[in-house]
This record gives sequence, C-alpha cells and structure tokens, in this order.
Amino acid sequence: MFTKRDVLRSALLAAAAGVAGSGAALAQTGGDRAGPQTAKDIAEAGFIFGLPLVMNYAIMYEFAVDRNSGQFKAPFNQLKNEANVFTYKDTAVVTPNSDTPYSVAWLDLRAEPIVVSVPAVEGGRYYSVQLCDGNTYNFGYIGTRATGSAAGDYLVVGPGWTGPTPPGIMKVFRSSTQLTLALFRTQLFDAADLDRLKAVQAGYRVRTLSAFLGRAAPPAAPAIDFPRIDKELVKTNFFEYLDFALQFAPPQPNEAPIRRQLATIGVGAGRTFRFADLPADRRAEIALGMRSGEKKIDDGVARAGTTVNGWQVSGLPGDAAHYDGDWLLRAVAAKAGIYGNDPAEAMYPLTRDDETGQALDGSKHDYTLTFPPGELPPVNAFWSITMYDGRTQLLIENPIGRYLINAPMLPGLKRGADGSLTLYIQNRSPGADRESNWLPAPDGPIYLVMRLYWPKEQPPSILPPGGGTWRPPGVRRVAG
Repeated sequence: MFTKRDVLRSALLAAAAGVAGSGAALAQTGGDRAGPQTAKDIAEAGFIFGLPLVMNYAIMYEFAVDRNSGQFKAPFNQLKNEANVFTYKDTAVVTPNSDTPYSVAWLDLRAEPIVVSVPAVEGGRYYSVQLCDGNTYNFGYIGTRATGSAAGDYLVVGPGWTGPTPPGIMKVFRSSTQLTLALFRTQLFDAADLDRLKAVQAGYRVRTLSAFLGRAAPPAAPAIDFPRIDKELVKTNFFEYLDFALQFAPPQPNEAPIRRQLATIGVGAGRTFRFADLPADRRAEIALGMRSGEKKIDDGVARAGTTVNGWQVSGLPGDAAHYDGDWLLRAVAAKAGIYGNDPAEAMYPLTRDDETGQALDGSKHDYTLTFPPGELPPVNAFWSITMYDGRTQLLIENPIGRYLINAPMLPGLKRGADGSLTLYIQNRSPGADRESNWLPAPDGPIYLVMRLYWPKEQPPSILPPGGGTWRPPGVRRVAG
C-alpha cells in the first residue's frame, strides 16, 4: 500500500543529469569526495534503505498533515473511524483492504506516550490494531488474536521514553520512531451490520497519557515543518525526504553502516541532500544508483516467497527482529504492500498469473477459481479474495460494486453439487445464474490478493509461509 502509486513509480531519478533540485555538493570524506562508482553504490543502498521511510512519510503527509490532500483523516493523536469500506474512488493506498473498515490514528510520541483503548468486542467479530512505526516495523498488536476480545488500555511509547507503567495499562508497546501509526481493522459482516460495526468503532479511543491519568499535560513538542510531497517532488527530492524522516527515527545499532555510507553523500538526520548542486557526473551516478536500487526492489517483489499454483505465498512483513537489518527485504515488503500484517495475523497470497504461469488479462480471457470440497482457506477469523487493476493495484469500478468475495458472503454463493465453490473472474457478467459468484475483473491486467485473517497454525494451514499443508488453488483460464 502506498500513497499515490505514481509517487512510487516516479521515485527514481532520470539517468540524465538535468533534473531540478536544491542544494549542496557531496560531503567530503577523508579529504576527498566519494568516487563516482562509490556514489552510485551508496545511492543504490540508500534508496533501498530509505524507500519504506519515504513511502511511510508520503502516506502520513496525506493522512495526517495535508488537510487538502483529499485523503486527510485526522491530525496527530486523534482517531478517525471509517465506517465504510474502500472503493475504486480511494487512491491514496494501493492494494487497499476493502473488507475490514479502518480506523486510523497517527501518533506523535515526542511529548508523551499515547494510550490506545479498545472496547469489548463480541465473539465472532475479528478486529486488530496494528502498530507500525516510521521504519515500517510492526512493533505490536492489539486485537482478537493478540490480546483477545476483552476491553483494555494499552500504552504506546516513543524510542526514548523511560517512565513507569501506569496502573490499568495492560501492555506497553515501544515504537522505534517518534511518529507512528495505529491502524485498526474491524470486520464488517455485511451491509446490515454497519451500525453494529460503528458501535465497535465508537469504543476505540486514543488519548495522551496525561489525559488518561487526568493530569496536567507536559510541555508540547516543537511544531514540525512538514515538507510537501508529491510525485514530482519525489523525483528530485527523494533523499531530502529521507533526511526529514530520519530526524524522527533514532539510529538503531544495525543501521550504523548504512547511515555512515549515506553521510558520505550528505544524507542523514539534520542534513539536506541537494541534488541540483552536484556536478553532472555525480548527479548521473546518484540517479543510476537509485534506478538500480529500485530494480533490485522490483526484482525482489517479483521473486518474493514461493509460487504455489501461480500464487506468490510469502511472509514479508514483520518487526525489527524479523528484518534484522535486511534493508532489501524491508523495501520489498513495503513495495509489495506497505502496512501488511505479520504472517501470524494475516497471510496474503497474491497473483498476476493463471495456474500455467500466463499473465491474467480480463481483456483477453475469462477465468475461474475453484475451491474443492472442504478446502476453503483455513482461518480462525475469515478470508477474502480482492480484485485489483493489474497496472495500478487499485480497486476497479464495476457494474455491481463488488471488489471482493469473502467468507461472510458464503451463504449467498452457489456451490457445486459436490460442495465445491467456483468463482467467476471476468470483465463481463457470467450470466444471471452465476452472478452471485462473479468477481468483476478489469478490462486489462488483473492483480488478485487473497487475505487469510488469523490463519490456522495446525494442518491444514498456509503456515509456515510457502511451506504450509494448505495450497491455494490456481486460477484457470476458461476455454474458448
């Protein structure tokens, strides 16, 4: 998921040197500047290291800073409940999840911690609160799987906080960055369930610790001058955005080598990398390095996980220990779907190909997806299959307003005589008798994502990623 998918696709610089920017030349290192090849290599490594942070900043800017972005949710430390699901009109995040309405809170932890409170949630309704920091580490979970369905108060603290745990707090979660995200997902069963879902969302609360304790607030943190971001600015100012993001991300021990390398080309917290003032050959080297870095990320996305019947099955997202300084893995996880859940919380098989390895294309073929009897996705919560435009990874406008098929829809789906379930994946209606099982496809490339919420751990299971005993069935081209 990423703000304005064009930002992602335009993030690398043109190899030609004449791109506008603002700035200072390469830093001096050991009495000499980094050589051209070294500058290229550092830019490549820096792009890989920095892409998740810049992607995160772009989304945060639209959701919590720019009130005119069209995607603004709420200021920092305020919760915004979305009592509806995503549609084709939502373009801020690619591969959006449209079967669990979101509640979103961006947290500023500089002045004091934040208390996240949840109500008791009735049995059978899945919910989760994913805590994901500016490094895109999933540093904690609240919810059905992680903490149960009881009400509770949880403390989210910044990287430097050292205070005691207040009475009544059930657990403390520590972010590695000062600005972080609390992303709530609440299961919606069907349209008639909307009011009950709103009641659950009304029980979510985000408060400063002082407000929770009924005490005077500490001095406010300094105001932040957030730089505007859009696809054109990312083309020229990628490392300037990384400079900015690093101010709120104290160095982790395993970051020392890459941060030292970045410093040699003038990139780091409190610095300002200024591309336009570099000599032409240096600009070309930096541009080539960024292009090379993005290619490595794209290749990593394409190769991620294990291919099972045409589906890519992987467990990319995780916490800091999961990545363990593997910046390419972190970048691949972000580009494949930023803010993706840990495998224990949800698995995301995805595909652009049919079972024979041919690209899915709704302008050329119709397809089916059949689950044999007793072989629906094995989950403790629920599953879904969502259709996206293969070019943009966004939801597509269609005549029945259907973007996914999921487990709560099973009573309304038609089964085969043997109990199997066949979905019809095509651009035009398969006919009135099959329309209940129709997943409308774009008139072009297709991208499908299967979501398994709280996957079962015992066989049959999709876990461990790529090696589980349950295998998603392949998408089959309809003959003719």
